[in-house]
Amino acid sequence: MPLKLLEHFEITAVQNVADKNGDLDIEIHLDERNIPPSIYSKTDYESKGFISRKRVQDFPLRGKAVYLVIRRRRWRHKETKEEIKSDYSFIAEGAKLTSELADFLKGTGRDPRRYH
Repeated sequence: MPLKLLEHFEITAVQNVADKNGDLDIEIHLDERNIPPSIYSKTDYESKGFISRKRVQDFPLRGKAVYLVIRRRRWRHKETKEEIKSDYSFIAEGAKLTSELADFLKGTGRDPRRYH
């Protein structure tokens, strides 16, 4: 897991979870910190919960599959009701990530209207 990711997310749980074969996988649960994207005014936006969690596979650890269960926040402008989310493409471009995790952080292929 890239260290820069931990600047923006906090680990809320680490669990061993049995897969369909009974082998134990590691799940690391991450919640985005309650800090609006820096390009927006912190006083004009408020957190309005999380976008649906996403489970993405990370690199294995000592022969065990590792999954990150990530919850990204959405913020809403207090007056206009515009909703935004953070852009983590800088992490995806500057770190070694699985393609699934990089796509999730970049938000590629995601329709922002889906999160209203």
